[in-house]
Amino acid sequence: MKNLYCFKQISTTNGKTERKLSLGEYRRAVSWSKYLVSSGAEIKGEGEEEWSADMSQLLIGNKFASGRHSRIYRGIYKQRDVAIKLISQPEEDENLAAMLEEQFISEVALLFRLRHPNIITFVAACKKPPVFCIITEYLAGGSLRKYLHHQEPHSVPLNLVLKLALNIAHGMQYLHSRGILHRDLKSENLLLGEDMCVKVADFGISCLESQCGSAKGFTGTYRWMAPEMIKEKHHTKKVDVYSFGIVLWEIITALTPFDNMTPEQAAFAVSHKNARPPLPPSCPTAFTHLISRCWSSNPDKRPHFDEIVSILESYGESLEQDPEFFSSFKPSSDHTFFRCFPKCIPRHRSASLKA
Repeated sequence: MKNLYCFKQISTTNGKTERKLSLGEYRRAVSWSKYLVSSGAEIKGEGEEEWSADMSQLLIGNKFASGRHSRIYRGIYKQRDVAIKLISQPEEDENLAAMLEEQFISEVALLFRLRHPNIITFVAACKKPPVFCIITEYLAGGSLRKYLHHQEPHSVPLNLVLKLALNIAHGMQYLHSRGILHRDLKSENLLLGEDMCVKVADFGISCLESQCGSAKGFTGTYRWMAPEMIKEKHHTKKVDVYSFGIVLWEIITALTPFDNMTPEQAAFAVSHKNARPPLPPSCPTAFTHLISRCWSSNPDKRPHFDEIVSILESYGESLEQDPEFFSSFKPSSDHTFFRCFPKCIPRHRSASLKA
């Protein structure tokens, strides 16, 4: 057990040592990580590249998040700040254990293929049942959900709303271009890096579109889930567009969607009553229009992320030209792009937007 001393403390980047874990924290860390002391099994990707973590180079620090079957710790891997996701298989439930292993394999298989500034960076992984380990870059800004909950309602500046939304849209555009559905897009799975740069994270229930099938037995998050998924119907990339609409509503309001309902009540209201979180009167028409399209009950009426990125970029360009752009915006009738009063758009942009 001498090797487990590394779990007691880690050094920060400024050379100071963080507090030691309490005895209870230390024992819990040991119970989850005792299977990871020796080298893990190899995980091979395309071209037989090895992504196996060298566990002797991993120092696990304090836990900062947890899920139903996982815990996330801050740590250091090969002198780099990392986040360590530990997934534990329950011994008493073989079906659940098998599902968690399948999700782990799928998440790693997707993560090591992804390289984009708005996607969390994969570092290494270890498959050593009954505990699995996924190591990614550590983002000190925490989750977008945490950030928003520290803001006053309706207080996020519109230029920051635009920046955050565009970061998320760029990340999702990249995922969809590679045929990947995230299926659990929500503020808690969006992490903040330097300069408020957003990165999409947590691919535990993501899948290739060609392999997703129906949503039967799906375990997503109801408050952000598209109605067709709640009803366990066949779904496409448009489920992520619906979730993006909810996230954009979150950023604008700094509130929790359906906070006056239980998750189950929210699911029923969305799928059977076509309910959506209320858009405040102060919400600019430009965002109201985009959000309403994104969370349409008809997936075919939701825009693709290519169009969402184009729209948000156009908003940004128009805002640079006219600080009053959001107060003068008027949506177009065909929903393809937008138009506002002529002063909002430079002449060289007007022709392209009408095309």
